[in-house]
Amino acid sequence: MKKLLPLSLAALLGACAGPAAIDGAAPQRPAGPLTVKIIGLNDFHGNLEPPKQSVEAALPSGEKVRVPVGGAAYLASAVDKYRAQNPKTLVVAAGDLIGASPITSSLFLDEPTIGVMNRIGLDFNAVGNHEFDRGRRELVRMQTGGCEKYTVRQPCQVEKSFEGAKFKFLAANVRTENGDTLFPATAIRKLGTGNDAVTVGLIGLTLKDTPNLASPSGLTGLTFAEEVGTINALVPKLKADGADVVVLTIHQGLYTKVGSNDKSCGGVSGDLLKILGGLDPRVDLVVSGHTHWAYVCDFGAIDASRPFLVTSAGVAGQYLTDIDLTIDPATRRVTAKRADNVMIQSEAFSGNRGPIDLQPSFETFAPRADVAAYVEQYRGAAQVQRERPIGKVSAAASKPPVATAESQLGNLIADSQLEATRSVGAQFALMNNTGIRNDLIVGPDKAVTFGTIFAIQPFANELKTMTLSGADVAALLEQQFDGQAFDQAFSPSGNVAYSFDLGRAPGSRVFDIRIDGKPIDPTAEYRLTMNSFLASGGDSFTVFRKGRDVVTGGLDLDALEAWIAAVPMRDLPPLGRVRNLTAAKQP
Repeated sequence: MKKLLPLSLAALLGACAGPAAIDGAAPQRPAGPLTVKIIGLNDFHGNLEPPKQSVEAALPSGEKVRVPVGGAAYLASAVDKYRAQNPKTLVVAAGDLIGASPITSSLFLDEPTIGVMNRIGLDFNAVGNHEFDRGRRELVRMQTGGCEKYTVRQPCQVEKSFEGAKFKFLAANVRTENGDTLFPATAIRKLGTGNDAVTVGLIGLTLKDTPNLASPSGLTGLTFAEEVGTINALVPKLKADGADVVVLTIHQGLYTKVGSNDKSCGGVSGDLLKILGGLDPRVDLVVSGHTHWAYVCDFGAIDASRPFLVTSAGVAGQYLTDIDLTIDPATRRVTAKRADNVMIQSEAFSGNRGPIDLQPSFETFAPRADVAAYVEQYRGAAQVQRERPIGKVSAAASKPPVATAESQLGNLIADSQLEATRSVGAQFALMNNTGIRNDLIVGPDKAVTFGTIFAIQPFANELKTMTLSGADVAALLEQQFDGQAFDQAFSPSGNVAYSFDLGRAPGSRVFDIRIDGKPIDPTAEYRLTMNSFLASGGDSFTVFRKGRDVVTGGLDLDALEAWIAAVPMRDLPPLGRVRNLTAAKQP
Protein backbone atom coordinates (compact mmCIF):
# COMPACT_ATOMS: atom_id res chain seq x y z
CA MET A 1 0.00 0.00 0.00
CA LYS A 2 1.26 3.42 -1.02
CA LYS A 3 2.12 5.61 1.93
CA LEU A 4 0.46 9.06 1.83
CA LEU A 5 2.41 12.19 2.72
CA PRO A 6 1.03 14.56 5.28
CA LEU A 7 -1.04 17.26 3.66
CA SER A 8 1.28 20.03 4.77
CA LEU A 9 4.32 18.28 3.26
CA ALA A 10 2.52 17.58 -0.01
CA ALA A 11 1.52 21.22 -0.26
CA LEU A 12 5.07 22.32 0.44
CA LEU A 13 6.49 20.06 -2.26
CA GLY A 14 3.84 21.27 -4.70
CA ALA A 15 4.74 24.86 -3.98
CA CYS A 16 8.42 24.10 -4.56
CA ALA A 17 7.68 22.34 -7.84
CA GLY A 18 5.69 25.22 -9.34
CA PRO A 19 8.50 27.68 -10.08
CA ALA A 20 10.74 24.93 -11.43
CA ALA A 21 8.11 23.95 -13.99
CA ILE A 22 7.56 27.55 -15.06
CA ASP A 23 11.26 28.24 -15.47
CA GLY A 24 11.98 24.86 -17.05
CA ALA A 25 10.15 22.56 -19.43
CA ALA A 26 6.49 23.52 -19.06
CA PRO A 27 4.95 24.17 -22.49
CA GLN A 28 4.16 27.74 -23.38
CA ARG A 29 0.65 28.78 -24.24
CA PRO A 30 -0.18 28.56 -27.96
CA ALA A 31 0.58 31.74 -29.79
CA GLY A 32 -2.10 33.64 -31.66
CA PRO A 33 -2.92 32.91 -35.30
CA LEU A 34 0.11 32.69 -37.55
CA THR A 35 0.23 34.18 -41.04
CA VAL A 36 2.38 33.02 -43.92
CA LYS A 37 2.75 35.21 -47.01
CA ILE A 38 3.15 33.68 -50.46
CA ILE A 39 4.11 35.94 -53.36
CA GLY A 40 3.04 34.27 -56.60
CA LEU A 41 4.56 34.82 -60.06
CA ASN A 42 4.11 33.05 -63.39
CA ASP A 43 4.73 33.32 -67.14
CA PHE A 44 7.40 36.01 -66.91
CA HIS A 45 8.80 34.92 -70.30
CA GLY A 46 12.03 36.85 -69.95
CA ASN A 47 10.39 40.30 -70.01
CA LEU A 48 13.33 42.08 -68.41
CA GLU A 49 12.49 45.51 -69.79
CA PRO A 50 9.09 47.15 -69.36
CA PRO A 51 7.18 45.39 -72.15
CA LYS A 52 5.08 48.41 -73.18
CA GLN A 53 1.95 46.60 -72.11
CA SER A 54 -0.99 47.88 -70.10
CA VAL A 55 -3.86 46.40 -68.14
CA GLU A 56 -7.30 47.82 -67.58
CA ALA A 57 -8.27 49.00 -64.11
CA ALA A 58 -11.15 50.95 -62.58
CA LEU A 59 -10.58 54.24 -60.78
CA PRO A 60 -12.52 54.90 -57.54
CA SER A 61 -14.99 56.84 -59.69
CA GLY A 62 -15.63 53.72 -61.76
CA GLU A 63 -13.88 55.11 -64.84
CA LYS A 64 -11.81 52.50 -66.70
CA VAL A 65 -8.19 53.40 -67.46
CA ARG A 66 -5.14 51.63 -68.87
CA VAL A 67 -2.17 51.23 -66.51
CA PRO A 68 1.40 50.65 -67.79
CA VAL A 69 2.85 47.53 -66.20
CA GLY A 70 5.88 45.25 -66.20
CA GLY A 71 9.66 45.32 -66.09
CA ALA A 72 12.06 43.34 -63.92
CA ALA A 73 13.36 46.29 -61.87
CA TYR A 74 9.82 47.35 -60.95
CA LEU A 75 8.83 43.78 -60.16
CA ALA A 76 11.85 43.47 -57.87
CA SER A 77 10.77 46.55 -55.89
CA ALA A 78 7.23 45.26 -55.59
CA VAL A 79 8.40 41.89 -54.30
CA ASP A 80 10.65 43.67 -51.79
CA LYS A 81 7.75 45.77 -50.52
CA TYR A 82 5.39 42.86 -49.98
CA ARG A 83 8.07 40.55 -48.60
CA ALA A 84 8.91 43.18 -45.98
CA GLN A 85 5.38 42.93 -44.61
CA ASN A 86 5.97 39.48 -43.15
CA PRO A 87 9.22 37.69 -42.26
CA LYS A 88 7.45 34.40 -43.01
CA THR A 89 7.31 34.87 -46.79
CA LEU A 90 7.97 32.60 -49.77
CA VAL A 91 8.21 33.76 -53.39
CA VAL A 92 7.10 31.03 -55.79
CA ALA A 93 6.50 30.81 -59.53
CA ALA A 94 4.30 28.57 -61.67
CA GLY A 95 6.52 28.22 -64.71
CA ASP A 96 7.50 29.79 -68.04
CA LEU A 97 9.90 32.21 -66.43
CA ILE A 98 12.01 31.66 -69.55
CA GLY A 99 11.30 30.78 -73.17
CA ALA A 100 9.45 32.78 -75.85
CA SER A 101 11.37 35.76 -74.47
CA PRO A 102 12.21 39.20 -75.90
CA ILE A 103 15.61 39.64 -77.48
CA THR A 104 17.31 41.08 -74.38
CA SER A 105 16.87 37.73 -72.65
CA SER A 106 16.47 35.22 -75.48
CA LEU A 107 19.57 36.27 -77.42
CA PHE A 108 21.54 35.25 -74.32
CA LEU A 109 19.70 31.95 -73.71
CA ASP A 110 17.64 33.55 -70.91
CA GLU A 111 20.65 33.65 -68.60
CA PRO A 112 19.79 37.22 -67.56
CA THR A 113 16.26 36.19 -66.56
CA ILE A 114 17.68 33.58 -64.22
CA GLY A 115 20.03 36.28 -62.90
CA VAL A 116 17.12 38.63 -62.30
CA MET A 117 15.09 35.99 -60.45
CA ASN A 118 18.13 35.27 -58.27
CA ARG A 119 18.28 38.96 -57.38
CA ILE A 120 14.54 39.16 -56.74
CA GLY A 121 14.87 36.27 -54.30
CA LEU A 122 12.60 33.69 -55.93
CA ASP A 123 12.47 30.54 -53.80
CA PHE A 124 10.86 27.93 -56.08
CA ASN A 125 9.67 27.58 -59.67
CA ALA A 126 7.48 24.80 -61.06
CA VAL A 127 8.81 24.28 -64.57
CA GLY A 128 6.49 25.16 -67.46
CA ASN A 129 6.44 23.94 -71.04
CA HIS A 130 8.57 26.84 -72.28
CA GLU A 131 11.34 25.97 -69.85
CA PHE A 132 11.86 22.96 -72.14
CA ASP A 133 12.10 25.02 -75.36
CA ARG A 134 15.84 24.47 -75.69
CA GLY A 135 15.79 20.91 -74.47
CA ARG A 136 16.45 18.94 -71.35
CA ARG A 137 20.20 19.51 -71.05
CA GLU A 138 19.90 23.27 -71.45
CA LEU A 139 17.18 23.38 -68.80
CA VAL A 140 19.39 21.47 -66.37
CA ARG A 141 22.11 24.06 -67.10
CA MET A 142 19.65 26.78 -66.11
CA GLN A 143 19.47 25.13 -62.67
CA THR A 144 23.08 24.08 -62.15
CA GLY A 145 24.98 26.72 -64.11
CA GLY A 146 28.01 26.47 -66.36
CA CYS A 147 28.78 27.46 -69.94
CA GLU A 148 28.35 24.16 -71.78
CA LYS A 149 26.88 24.71 -75.24
CA TYR A 150 23.68 22.78 -76.01
CA THR A 151 22.06 25.15 -78.54
CA VAL A 152 22.95 27.07 -81.68
CA ARG A 153 23.61 30.15 -79.57
CA GLN A 154 26.72 30.64 -77.48
CA PRO A 155 26.23 30.66 -73.69
CA CYS A 156 27.96 33.10 -71.32
CA GLN A 157 28.27 35.86 -73.93
CA VAL A 158 27.98 38.75 -71.46
CA GLU A 159 29.01 37.30 -68.11
CA LYS A 160 32.10 35.12 -68.12
CA SER A 161 30.37 32.49 -66.02
CA PHE A 162 26.80 31.50 -65.36
CA GLU A 163 25.97 30.39 -61.82
CA GLY A 164 22.54 28.98 -62.54
CA ALA A 165 19.37 29.43 -60.53
CA LYS A 166 19.76 29.90 -56.80
CA PHE A 167 16.08 28.99 -56.51
CA LYS A 168 14.90 25.41 -56.96
CA PHE A 169 13.08 24.04 -59.97
CA LEU A 170 10.28 21.60 -59.09
CA ALA A 171 8.93 18.98 -61.52
CA ALA A 172 6.90 16.30 -59.76
CA ASN A 173 5.52 14.73 -62.93
CA VAL A 174 8.64 14.81 -65.13
CA ARG A 175 10.57 11.55 -64.89
CA THR A 176 13.83 10.45 -66.48
CA GLU A 177 14.86 7.07 -67.85
CA ASN A 178 15.71 5.71 -64.41
CA GLY A 179 12.35 6.68 -62.89
CA ASP A 180 13.64 9.66 -60.90
CA THR A 181 12.14 13.10 -61.33
CA LEU A 182 14.19 15.49 -63.45
CA PHE A 183 14.01 18.02 -60.62
CA PRO A 184 12.66 17.54 -57.08
CA ALA A 185 8.95 16.86 -56.84
CA THR A 186 8.45 18.68 -53.54
CA ALA A 187 10.11 21.01 -51.08
CA ILE A 188 9.72 21.77 -47.38
CA ARG A 189 10.49 25.18 -45.96
CA LYS A 190 10.23 26.17 -42.28
CA LEU A 191 9.36 29.83 -41.78
CA GLY A 192 9.85 31.49 -38.40
CA THR A 193 11.24 30.07 -35.17
CA GLY A 194 9.93 28.50 -31.99
CA ASN A 195 6.19 28.71 -31.45
CA ASP A 196 5.94 31.13 -34.39
CA ALA A 197 7.32 28.63 -36.89
CA VAL A 198 5.19 27.32 -39.74
CA THR A 199 6.24 24.52 -42.07
CA VAL A 200 5.23 24.97 -45.70
CA GLY A 201 5.22 22.03 -48.10
CA LEU A 202 5.32 22.69 -51.84
CA ILE A 203 4.52 20.54 -54.88
CA GLY A 204 5.55 21.78 -58.31
CA LEU A 205 4.74 20.35 -61.72
CA THR A 206 4.05 21.18 -65.34
CA LEU A 207 1.14 20.21 -67.54
CA LYS A 208 1.16 16.65 -68.87
CA ASP A 209 0.82 17.97 -72.45
CA THR A 210 4.27 19.56 -72.38
CA PRO A 211 5.56 17.07 -75.02
CA ASN A 212 3.00 18.53 -77.44
CA LEU A 213 4.19 22.07 -76.74
CA ALA A 214 7.97 21.66 -76.73
CA SER A 215 10.29 20.14 -79.30
CA PRO A 216 10.16 16.36 -78.73
CA SER A 217 13.81 16.02 -79.74
CA GLY A 218 14.76 17.95 -76.61
CA LEU A 219 12.66 15.72 -74.35
CA THR A 220 14.23 12.37 -75.18
CA GLY A 221 14.06 10.03 -72.21
CA LEU A 222 11.52 12.11 -70.30
CA THR A 223 7.95 11.16 -69.46
CA PHE A 224 5.23 13.53 -68.25
CA ALA A 225 2.76 11.97 -65.83
CA GLU A 226 -0.89 12.80 -65.25
CA GLU A 227 -1.31 15.68 -62.82
CA VAL A 228 -3.99 14.70 -60.27
CA GLY A 229 -2.56 11.33 -59.34
CA THR A 230 0.92 12.78 -59.09
CA ILE A 231 -0.21 15.56 -56.76
CA ASN A 232 -2.42 13.45 -54.52
CA ALA A 233 0.32 10.87 -53.97
CA LEU A 234 2.59 13.62 -52.61
CA VAL A 235 0.23 15.41 -50.22
CA PRO A 236 0.32 12.66 -47.53
CA LYS A 237 4.11 12.59 -47.72
CA LEU A 238 4.34 16.32 -47.12
CA LYS A 239 1.93 16.05 -44.21
CA ALA A 240 3.97 13.19 -42.75
CA ASP A 241 7.06 15.39 -43.05
CA GLY A 242 5.38 18.03 -40.90
CA ALA A 243 3.86 20.40 -43.45
CA ASP A 244 1.29 22.70 -41.84
CA VAL A 245 0.46 24.27 -45.20
CA VAL A 246 0.44 22.60 -48.63
CA VAL A 247 1.03 24.86 -51.64
CA LEU A 248 0.67 23.55 -55.19
CA THR A 249 2.48 25.39 -57.98
CA ILE A 250 1.35 24.12 -61.37
CA HIS A 251 1.89 25.28 -64.92
CA GLN A 252 -1.70 24.89 -66.02
CA GLY A 253 -4.42 27.47 -65.82
CA LEU A 254 -7.91 28.89 -66.05
CA TYR A 255 -9.90 31.47 -67.94
CA THR A 256 -12.55 33.60 -66.24
CA LYS A 257 -15.13 36.18 -67.21
CA VAL A 258 -14.38 38.44 -64.26
CA GLY A 259 -11.58 40.82 -63.32
CA SER A 260 -8.14 40.01 -61.98
CA ASN A 261 -9.24 40.44 -58.35
CA ASP A 262 -12.83 39.22 -58.50
CA LYS A 263 -12.93 36.19 -56.18
CA SER A 264 -16.19 34.79 -57.54
CA CYS A 265 -14.60 32.52 -60.19
CA GLY A 266 -17.24 33.85 -62.58
CA GLY A 267 -17.32 32.04 -65.92
CA VAL A 268 -14.34 29.91 -64.97
CA SER A 269 -13.08 27.42 -67.56
CA GLY A 270 -9.85 25.81 -68.72
CA ASP A 271 -7.90 22.57 -68.39
CA LEU A 272 -6.91 23.28 -64.80
CA LEU A 273 -10.56 23.06 -63.73
CA LYS A 274 -10.77 19.27 -63.97
CA ILE A 275 -7.48 18.96 -62.08
CA LEU A 276 -8.73 21.14 -59.24
CA GLY A 277 -11.88 19.03 -58.89
CA GLY A 278 -9.80 15.94 -58.16
CA LEU A 279 -7.27 17.37 -55.73
CA ASP A 280 -6.71 16.16 -52.18
CA PRO A 281 -8.68 18.68 -50.06
CA ARG A 282 -5.61 19.16 -47.86
CA VAL A 283 -4.11 21.39 -50.56
CA ASP A 284 -4.39 24.95 -49.21
CA LEU A 285 -3.32 27.06 -52.18
CA VAL A 286 -2.84 26.61 -55.95
CA VAL A 287 -0.51 29.04 -57.74
CA SER A 288 -1.10 28.50 -61.46
CA GLY A 289 -0.13 29.84 -64.88
CA HIS A 290 0.04 28.96 -68.59
CA THR A 291 -3.13 30.76 -69.80
CA HIS A 292 -1.66 34.24 -69.20
CA TRP A 293 -4.87 35.34 -67.46
CA ALA A 294 -4.79 37.13 -64.10
CA TYR A 295 -7.27 35.82 -61.53
CA VAL A 296 -7.92 35.01 -57.89
CA CYS A 297 -10.52 32.26 -57.63
CA ASP A 298 -11.87 30.99 -54.30
CA PHE A 299 -12.48 27.42 -55.41
CA GLY A 300 -14.71 26.86 -52.39
CA ALA A 301 -17.38 28.76 -54.31
CA ILE A 302 -17.32 25.91 -56.83
CA ASP A 303 -16.59 22.96 -54.51
CA ALA A 304 -17.11 23.58 -50.79
CA SER A 305 -15.01 20.52 -49.94
CA ARG A 306 -11.98 22.14 -51.59
CA PRO A 307 -11.86 25.71 -50.27
CA PHE A 308 -8.42 26.59 -51.58
CA LEU A 309 -7.49 29.71 -53.51
CA VAL A 310 -6.37 29.45 -57.14
CA THR A 311 -4.27 32.35 -58.39
CA SER A 312 -2.45 33.58 -61.47
CA ALA A 313 -0.47 36.78 -61.99
CA GLY A 314 -1.11 37.17 -65.72
CA VAL A 315 1.95 37.35 -67.98
CA ALA A 316 5.19 39.25 -68.50
CA GLY A 317 5.42 40.63 -64.97
CA GLN A 318 2.14 42.53 -65.20
CA TYR A 319 1.19 41.51 -61.66
CA LEU A 320 2.37 39.71 -58.59
CA THR A 321 -0.12 37.84 -56.42
CA ASP A 322 0.00 38.82 -52.74
CA ILE A 323 -1.34 35.89 -50.70
CA ASP A 324 -1.82 35.52 -46.92
CA LEU A 325 -2.62 32.19 -45.29
CA THR A 326 -3.60 32.24 -41.60
CA ILE A 327 -2.83 29.12 -39.53
CA ASP A 328 -4.32 28.11 -36.19
CA PRO A 329 -1.29 27.28 -33.97
CA ALA A 330 -3.19 24.57 -32.09
CA THR A 331 -4.68 22.64 -35.03
CA ARG A 332 -1.93 23.64 -37.49
CA ARG A 333 -4.59 24.16 -40.14
CA VAL A 334 -5.31 27.09 -42.44
CA THR A 335 -8.28 28.97 -41.07
CA ALA A 336 -8.32 32.02 -43.32
CA LYS A 337 -6.90 33.02 -46.67
CA ARG A 338 -6.66 36.19 -48.74
CA ALA A 339 -5.14 36.99 -52.13
CA ASP A 340 -4.96 40.01 -54.41
CA ASN A 341 -3.23 40.63 -57.70
CA VAL A 342 -1.03 43.72 -57.48
CA MET A 343 -0.37 45.65 -60.69
CA ILE A 344 3.32 46.29 -61.28
CA GLN A 345 2.86 49.87 -62.47
CA SER A 346 6.07 50.91 -64.21
CA GLU A 347 6.70 53.42 -67.03
CA ALA A 348 4.44 55.55 -69.20
CA PHE A 349 4.68 54.84 -72.91
CA SER A 350 2.96 55.45 -76.22
CA GLY A 351 1.57 52.45 -78.10
CA ASN A 352 -1.16 51.36 -80.47
CA ARG A 353 -3.75 52.67 -77.99
CA GLY A 354 -2.03 56.06 -77.83
CA PRO A 355 -0.27 57.37 -74.71
CA ILE A 356 -0.48 55.13 -71.64
CA ASP A 357 0.19 57.35 -68.63
CA LEU A 358 1.00 56.55 -65.03
CA GLN A 359 -2.05 56.43 -62.80
CA PRO A 360 -1.42 57.96 -59.35
CA SER A 361 -4.59 56.32 -58.01
CA PHE A 362 -2.79 52.99 -58.09
CA GLU A 363 0.31 51.77 -56.33
CA THR A 364 3.61 52.77 -57.94
CA PHE A 365 7.06 51.24 -57.59
CA ALA A 366 10.50 52.69 -58.17
CA PRO A 367 12.82 50.52 -60.26
CA ARG A 368 15.28 48.67 -58.03
CA ALA A 369 18.70 50.06 -58.92
CA ASP A 370 20.76 46.85 -58.94
CA VAL A 371 18.25 44.99 -61.09
CA ALA A 372 17.89 47.94 -63.46
CA ALA A 373 21.68 48.10 -63.87
CA TYR A 374 21.87 44.35 -64.49
CA VAL A 375 19.14 44.48 -67.14
CA GLU A 376 20.80 47.50 -68.76
CA GLN A 377 24.00 45.48 -69.15
CA TYR A 378 22.14 42.96 -71.29
CA ARG A 379 19.99 45.55 -73.05
CA GLY A 380 23.13 47.31 -74.20
CA ALA A 381 24.66 44.03 -75.39
CA ALA A 382 21.54 43.32 -77.47
CA GLN A 383 21.01 46.86 -78.76
CA VAL A 384 23.20 46.71 -81.85
CA GLN A 385 21.44 43.57 -83.02
CA ARG A 386 18.00 44.83 -82.03
CA GLU A 387 18.24 48.03 -84.07
CA ARG A 388 19.99 46.60 -87.10
CA PRO A 389 17.79 47.24 -90.17
CA ILE A 390 17.28 44.18 -92.35
CA GLY A 391 15.08 45.55 -95.15
CA LYS A 392 11.62 46.93 -95.86
CA VAL A 393 8.13 45.42 -95.89
CA SER A 394 5.15 47.09 -97.54
CA ALA A 395 3.01 47.20 -94.39
CA ALA A 396 2.75 46.06 -90.79
CA ALA A 397 1.18 42.66 -90.20
CA SER A 398 -0.45 41.02 -87.22
CA LYS A 399 0.18 37.55 -85.92
CA PRO A 400 -2.79 35.17 -86.34
CA PRO A 401 -5.54 36.26 -83.92
CA VAL A 402 -6.43 32.60 -83.33
CA ALA A 403 -4.54 29.44 -84.25
CA THR A 404 -6.97 28.55 -87.07
CA ALA A 405 -6.77 31.92 -88.80
CA GLU A 406 -4.76 32.61 -91.92
CA SER A 407 -2.48 35.65 -91.70
CA GLN A 408 -0.28 37.57 -94.07
CA LEU A 409 2.56 37.31 -91.56
CA GLY A 410 2.30 33.51 -91.42
CA ASN A 411 2.25 33.35 -95.21
CA LEU A 412 5.32 35.60 -95.37
CA ILE A 413 7.22 33.27 -93.03
CA ALA A 414 6.24 30.17 -95.01
CA ASP A 415 7.38 31.82 -98.25
CA SER A 416 10.74 32.65 -96.69
CA GLN A 417 11.26 29.07 -95.55
CA LEU A 418 10.48 27.65 -98.98
CA GLU A 419 12.90 30.02 -100.66
CA ALA A 420 15.64 29.18 -98.14
CA THR A 421 15.40 25.45 -98.85
CA ARG A 422 14.73 25.22 -102.58
CA SER A 423 18.37 24.19 -103.03
CA VAL A 424 17.66 20.91 -101.19
CA GLY A 425 14.57 20.18 -103.24
CA ALA A 426 11.82 21.82 -101.19
CA GLN A 427 8.54 22.08 -103.08
CA PHE A 428 6.50 23.85 -100.39
CA ALA A 429 6.67 24.93 -96.72
CA LEU A 430 4.35 24.87 -93.72
CA MET A 431 4.52 27.16 -90.67
CA ASN A 432 2.70 26.58 -87.36
CA ASN A 433 0.63 29.58 -86.35
CA THR A 434 1.41 29.21 -82.64
CA GLY A 435 5.11 29.66 -83.42
CA ILE A 436 4.42 33.25 -84.53
CA ARG A 437 4.92 35.15 -81.29
CA ASN A 438 4.53 38.82 -82.21
CA ASP A 439 3.31 41.26 -84.84
CA LEU A 440 5.45 42.56 -87.69
CA ILE A 441 6.13 46.23 -86.95
CA VAL A 442 7.47 48.55 -89.65
CA GLY A 443 8.95 51.99 -89.26
CA PRO A 444 7.74 55.21 -90.95
CA ASP A 445 9.89 54.34 -93.99
CA LYS A 446 8.65 50.70 -93.92
CA ALA A 447 11.97 49.58 -92.43
CA VAL A 448 12.08 46.38 -90.38
CA THR A 449 14.71 45.70 -87.71
CA PHE A 450 16.27 42.45 -86.58
CA GLY A 451 14.70 43.01 -83.16
CA THR A 452 11.26 42.97 -84.77
CA ILE A 453 11.69 39.63 -86.54
CA PHE A 454 13.43 38.18 -83.49
CA ALA A 455 10.32 38.93 -81.45
CA ILE A 456 8.25 37.11 -84.08
CA GLN A 457 10.41 33.96 -84.07
CA PRO A 458 12.49 33.84 -80.86
CA PHE A 459 13.03 30.07 -80.67
CA ALA A 460 16.10 29.62 -82.91
CA ASN A 461 14.47 26.69 -84.70
CA GLU A 462 16.36 25.11 -87.56
CA LEU A 463 14.68 24.40 -90.89
CA LYS A 464 14.11 20.77 -91.85
CA THR A 465 13.30 19.54 -95.35
CA MET A 466 11.91 16.02 -95.76
CA THR A 467 10.07 13.74 -98.14
CA LEU A 468 6.50 12.59 -97.53
CA SER A 469 3.98 10.86 -99.74
CA GLY A 470 0.92 12.75 -100.90
CA ALA A 471 -1.19 10.54 -98.64
CA ASP A 472 1.00 11.48 -95.69
CA VAL A 473 0.71 15.17 -96.53
CA ALA A 474 -3.08 14.84 -96.55
CA ALA A 475 -2.97 13.02 -93.21
CA LEU A 476 -0.69 15.75 -91.85
CA LEU A 477 -3.17 18.46 -92.79
CA GLU A 478 -5.97 16.46 -91.14
CA GLN A 479 -3.97 16.48 -87.90
CA GLN A 480 -4.57 20.24 -87.73
CA PHE A 481 -8.15 19.54 -86.67
CA ASP A 482 -8.19 15.98 -85.30
CA GLY A 483 -8.96 16.93 -81.69
CA GLN A 484 -5.80 15.31 -80.33
CA ALA A 485 -4.47 18.71 -79.31
CA PHE A 486 -5.86 22.18 -80.07
CA ASP A 487 -7.07 23.08 -83.56
CA GLN A 488 -4.40 24.88 -85.57
CA ALA A 489 -4.14 25.72 -89.26
CA PHE A 490 -0.75 25.81 -90.95
CA SER A 491 0.40 28.88 -92.80
CA PRO A 492 1.48 27.42 -96.17
CA SER A 493 3.80 28.82 -98.80
CA GLY A 494 2.16 30.56 -101.75
CA ASN A 495 2.02 27.50 -104.01
CA VAL A 496 -0.25 25.59 -101.58
CA ALA A 497 -3.98 25.93 -101.00
CA TYR A 498 -6.46 23.89 -99.00
CA SER A 499 -9.93 24.15 -97.45
CA PHE A 500 -11.26 22.95 -94.12
CA ASP A 501 -14.66 22.57 -92.50
CA LEU A 502 -14.81 21.89 -88.77
CA GLY A 503 -18.42 20.83 -89.16
CA ARG A 504 -17.29 17.66 -90.87
CA ALA A 505 -16.28 14.49 -89.04
CA PRO A 506 -12.64 14.23 -87.91
CA GLY A 507 -10.59 12.62 -90.63
CA SER A 508 -12.46 14.38 -93.43
CA ARG A 509 -12.19 18.02 -92.46
CA VAL A 510 -9.47 19.04 -94.93
CA PHE A 511 -10.12 18.86 -98.66
CA ASP A 512 -9.29 20.39 -102.04
CA ILE A 513 -5.56 20.29 -101.32
CA ARG A 514 -3.56 21.75 -104.18
CA ILE A 515 0.17 22.13 -104.72
CA ASP A 516 1.32 24.30 -107.62
CA GLY A 517 -2.32 24.45 -108.67
CA LYS A 518 -2.70 20.68 -109.02
CA PRO A 519 -4.67 18.34 -106.74
CA ILE A 520 -2.37 16.46 -104.41
CA ASP A 521 -1.43 12.98 -105.65
CA PRO A 522 -1.60 10.43 -102.81
CA THR A 523 0.98 8.21 -104.51
CA ALA A 524 3.48 10.94 -105.38
CA GLU A 525 6.37 12.08 -103.20
CA TYR A 526 6.76 15.66 -102.07
CA ARG A 527 9.62 17.58 -100.48
CA LEU A 528 8.41 19.99 -97.81
CA THR A 529 10.03 22.30 -95.27
CA MET A 530 9.07 23.13 -91.70
CA ASN A 531 10.84 24.21 -88.52
CA SER A 532 12.62 21.71 -86.27
CA PHE A 533 9.90 21.95 -83.62
CA LEU A 534 7.31 20.63 -86.08
CA ALA A 535 9.73 18.16 -87.66
CA SER A 536 10.09 16.30 -84.39
CA GLY A 537 6.31 16.03 -83.92
CA GLY A 538 5.64 19.22 -81.98
CA ASP A 539 2.05 20.40 -81.49
CA SER A 540 0.99 16.74 -81.97
CA PHE A 541 1.86 16.72 -85.68
CA THR A 542 3.23 13.19 -85.54
CA VAL A 543 3.07 12.59 -89.31
CA PHE A 544 6.24 14.67 -89.64
CA ARG A 545 8.07 11.82 -87.94
CA LYS A 546 7.53 9.72 -91.07
CA GLY A 547 9.73 12.09 -93.05
CA ARG A 548 12.55 10.58 -95.13
CA ASP A 549 15.79 12.04 -96.49
CA VAL A 550 15.72 14.82 -93.90
CA VAL A 551 18.10 17.72 -94.54
CA THR A 552 18.80 20.31 -91.85
CA GLY A 553 19.14 23.89 -92.99
CA GLY A 554 19.76 27.23 -91.32
CA LEU A 555 17.64 29.03 -88.74
CA ASP A 556 14.06 30.06 -89.41
CA LEU A 557 14.98 33.58 -88.34
CA ASP A 558 17.79 33.79 -90.88
CA ALA A 559 15.43 32.64 -93.65
CA LEU A 560 12.95 35.41 -92.83
CA GLU A 561 15.71 38.01 -92.73
CA ALA A 562 17.10 36.91 -96.09
CA TRP A 563 13.64 36.92 -97.71
CA ILE A 564 12.90 40.47 -96.56
CA ALA A 565 16.37 41.70 -97.56
CA ALA A 566 16.29 40.11 -101.03
CA VAL A 567 14.27 42.93 -102.62
CA PRO A 568 14.08 46.69 -102.03
CA MET A 569 10.50 46.34 -100.73
CA ARG A 570 9.00 42.99 -99.77
CA ASP A 571 5.26 43.00 -100.35
CA LEU A 572 3.06 41.19 -97.87
CA PRO A 573 1.56 38.11 -99.53
CA PRO A 574 -2.21 38.04 -100.04
CA LEU A 575 -4.65 35.91 -98.10
CA GLY A 576 -6.61 33.05 -99.62
CA ARG A 577 -4.29 30.09 -99.25
CA VAL A 578 -6.34 28.61 -96.40
CA ARG A 579 -10.13 28.63 -96.80
CA ASN A 580 -12.20 28.11 -93.66
CA LEU A 581 -15.53 26.78 -94.92
CA THR A 582 -16.94 25.92 -91.51
CA ALA A 583 -20.66 26.70 -91.61
CA ALA A 584 -20.42 29.27 -88.81
CA LYS A 585 -18.02 31.27 -90.97
CA GLN A 586 -20.37 31.51 -93.92
CA PRO A 587 -22.29 34.76 -94.56
